[in-house]
Amino acid sequence: MKLIIQIPCYNEAKTLEVALNHLPKHIDGIDTIEYLIINDGSKDNTVEVAKKWGVQHIVNFKQNQGLAKGFIAGLDGCLRCGADIIVNTDADDQYNGEDIEKIVRPILNGEADIVIGARPIDQTEHFSFIKKKLQHLGSWTVRKASKSDIPDAPSGFRAFSRDAAMKLNVVNDYTYTLETIVQAGREKIPMTSVPIRTNGELRPSRLFHSIWGYVKKSMLTIIRAFVMYKPLMAFSLISLPFTLIGLGIGIRFLVYMANGSSSGHIQSLILGCTLIIMGFLVFVMGLMADTIAANRRILQDVQYHVKRIEYDRTHMNRNSSDDIEIDEDELDREIGA
Repeated sequence: MKLIIQIPCYNEAKTLEVALNHLPKHIDGIDTIEYLIINDGSKDNTVEVAKKWGVQHIVNFKQNQGLAKGFIAGLDGCLRCGADIIVNTDADDQYNGEDIEKIVRPILNGEADIVIGARPIDQTEHFSFIKKKLQHLGSWTVRKASKSDIPDAPSGFRAFSRDAAMKLNVVNDYTYTLETIVQAGREKIPMTSVPIRTNGELRPSRLFHSIWGYVKKSMLTIIRAFVMYKPLMAFSLISLPFTLIGLGIGIRFLVYMANGSSSGHIQSLILGCTLIIMGFLVFVMGLMADTIAANRRILQDVQYHVKRIEYDRTHMNRNSSDDIEIDEDELDREIGA
C-alpha cells in the first residue's frame, strides 16, 4: 500500500520545509510513504528546497496555472507513480501533519474513498468573524448541492483512494475544493469527514484576497457544478417562475373573460403566453442538457477505464525519481474531457 502526499506550491520556499518536516514518515497499514510537490511556476527556489529535503516526485509547470489545475496535475502525477492513496495538503503548514493518519484511516478500513479534514473554524484565531460565517455558509450550500454532510467544504486537507482520484474532474480554474465535493456527492462516491487540527498562520492566504470576490467565485463554482451534474433539476427550477407567473396571468385573463370584461386585458394575455413559452423553452434546454450530461457520464466511465490502463502501464515503465513535466495544452484537454 503506497501513500503519496502531494503539496501544491507557488513560491513556497520559506514555508515548504516547515510543512514537510511535520509530515508523517510511517503510518500503520501503509507500506510506503512518498512525497510530491506541484511546482506551479514558482519564481523562487521552491524546487531546490523540496529536492534538498528529499521529495521524490516533482510536477513542474512552466508558468502559474492556479490551484485547480495544479491539484489535477498532482493527482495525475501521483497516479502515474503508483499511489494507492493520495493526500493533499498545503505548503504553508496550515494543517497538522500528524492528522494525515486520521484522514487515511477510513480509506484503509474500506469505509470511504474520499476523506475531508474538518477544521475547527470557530476556534481558528486568524480567521475573521466574517470569514468564519462565510465558511459555514459555503459549506452549507455545498452540502445542499451535493447531498452530503461534509461540514468544511473549503478544506484542502483531504485524502483520496486510487479509484476515486481517477474519477475526479475539475472544470473551473478557481479551486477544486467545492466542485469535487459536489461531483463526488452527485456521482455517489463514498465520502466522509474527520475532525483535524490546524497550525498557526505562516503567511496570509493567497486564495482569499477579497471577501466578496471569494463569495462570488465560490457561488459561481457551486452553481456551475450543480448545473453540470443536475441539469434537468437546475433548468426546471429556472423555468418554474416563468411558467407559474404566466399561468397566473393567463388564469386572471380567463376570469376577466368569464365576467365579460376581457377586452382591456389583451396585453396581459400576451405577457402570460410569452412567459409560459419562455418557461417551456428553458425546460426544453434542461432536457437537452440532461441528455448531454448522460453522454458525459458515459465519457467519464470510458475515461476512468482508460486512466486505469494508462496509469498502471506508466507506473511500470517510469523511474520513480523522474520529475514530471506538464504540457499545459494536454492538461487542458484532460480537464475538459
